[in-house]
Amino acid sequence: MDIITTIIPIFAVIFVGWTARQRGFMPPTFLGPANQLVYYVAIPAMIFHAISQGSLSTDFNGRVALLTLSTLVFFFLLVWGVFSRMLRMTKSQFATFMQSSFHGNLGYIGLAVAYYYLGDRGLASASILAGFLMILQNFLSVFILQYYGSGTAARRPFFAVLRKILSNPVIFSALLGIGFSALEIPLHPIITRTLNIISGMALPLALLLIGASLSLSLIRSRFAAVLISGVLKLALLPGLGLFLYRIWGLSAAAYLPGLILLAAPTATITYVMAGEMNGDKQFAVAAISTNTLLSALTFFIWLSLAR
Repeated sequence: MDIITTIIPIFAVIFVGWTARQRGFMPPTFLGPANQLVYYVAIPAMIFHAISQGSLSTDFNGRVALLTLSTLVFFFLLVWGVFSRMLRMTKSQFATFMQSSFHGNLGYIGLAVAYYYLGDRGLASASILAGFLMILQNFLSVFILQYYGSGTAARRPFFAVLRKILSNPVIFSALLGIGFSALEIPLHPIITRTLNIISGMALPLALLLIGASLSLSLIRSRFAAVLISGVLKLALLPGLGLFLYRIWGLSAAAYLPGLILLAAPTATITYVMAGEMNGDKQFAVAAISTNTLLSALTFFIWLSLAR
């Protein structure tokens, strides 16, 4: 029952966002500034508050973190080795295909599921883990886009790319929160309440924006390749993670934050990175839309299996 009452409301809000876009309540001129508000203010505030108020000794599991990051690296190498020879795509298309198969929407959907299913403690654990996972996802995304990219955008100096990744507001807020938690720095009640208010709009507005960004027409135009990326992202990646968690004898309570993050659908930032580093933007939109819709079902399956 907890799984149903978690998943359905989340995707009901996404559907409301899609409907609002169709009815003109959320026009394109609104989506850009609203997404910036969520990405640069609301989500970072929520992540920093959740992590800084948590305890690394109780909310961070080193074994889960190591297995989750190892799962992502192994999966990345496996998919790259197998599908680079199987799929007939241009270099830009394959780079975006790769990114869509492993780069999950942690900030908008992964943390939403973690919060509504696991509560405040689960959000703290998932947020700390998401900070490390986001850094790894971005490194791998930049690597694969640079490897297959062409043109000046793809040949940026490594340290310039590194600086851009570390200055990402979501990653920066996670690292800052980890620092506050590790040093046990208390927050003044005024700051705490301010962060609470700002954090309250993060997940609802993020879910509405995801719904408003869905594109059913692009799904139909690239259905086969997008479906393959969806199977990889939503089935094989979390399946590999669940297998490793259980092989190492971890309890469901310990590994659920990691499993939820691995099961998150393709991140919306894949579209942005595809545009900046000569990937395939249309494939990115199609993958984001398809995997977001399919994740309503796959989240239910993975949470049921873990339970």
